[in-house]
Amino acid sequence: MEKLYGVIGDPIGQSMSPDMHNTAFQSLGLQAVYKAFHVTPERLQSAIEGVRGLGIAGLNVTIPHKISVMKYLDEIDPLASKIGAVNTIVNKNGKLTGYNTDGIGYVNSLKEVLIDKKLENCSILLIGAGGAARAIYFSLLEEGVARLDLANRTVEKAEALVNEQLSSQSRALSLAEAEGVINTYDILINTTSIGMYPNLEEIPISLENVNENTIVSDIIYNPMQTKWLKEANDKGAITHNGLGMFVFQGAIAFEKWTGIYPDIDIMKSVITRKLGGIS
Repeated sequence: MEKLYGVIGDPIGQSMSPDMHNTAFQSLGLQAVYKAFHVTPERLQSAIEGVRGLGIAGLNVTIPHKISVMKYLDEIDPLASKIGAVNTIVNKNGKLTGYNTDGIGYVNSLKEVLIDKKLENCSILLIGAGGAARAIYFSLLEEGVARLDLANRTVEKAEALVNEQLSSQSRALSLAEAEGVINTYDILINTTSIGMYPNLEEIPISLENVNENTIVSDIIYNPMQTKWLKEANDKGAITHNGLGMFVFQGAIAFEKWTGIYPDIDIMKSVITRKLGGIS
């Protein structure tokens, strides 16, 4: 019998997850299909009840439901609880468990470009203090990074996140403060939407004083090279876009549903073709 998986969100028409997961199912010969479901906030509870009632084997959860869906689940993974958001649901015999694969998906993608660096020896600047920043922040702390600072337009939001963890290796900075010490970091990570359509000419922070071979990472993958990444490339930095995060978070979810880790290269090529570019 064919198993059903899917993604819920509002809006959802732009989602590339069905292409990615259905290709992975087909490549492994699994009898499964993945669909996109448009679920508005007022229908979220009934949608989750439908997961149990229809026996949907697993879901991805996207904007705006990552936080609000948590109260309708039976169990929350500890890391997802810490992050305060769920993007993956596993249905095991009617018991719904929520996970967050965004942060670890990002970390796995970042490791692809570390080359001779190790995360535990790196000084990292995280730009932003929203949902994506939380997922990446807590996942990087789990890796035991040497230094992990947060910079945000509203410093108080960054301070709140640092204080929540009480991490001795973190401090909150204004964007101006971060620009002044940008040459002290091994890795810069933009977790904001700055640089995404329609704000293609905007950048999250100046790279004027960035060092060569610094890893400059942007979680945006459409466009695959933001203006910020273009500037980083011109400075001799190593650039890293958000395509890997999207693919790896999906692969981890896939494994939680099926017990099988899919072929990352196949999944990545699907999304690259959809975007009409190279990763």
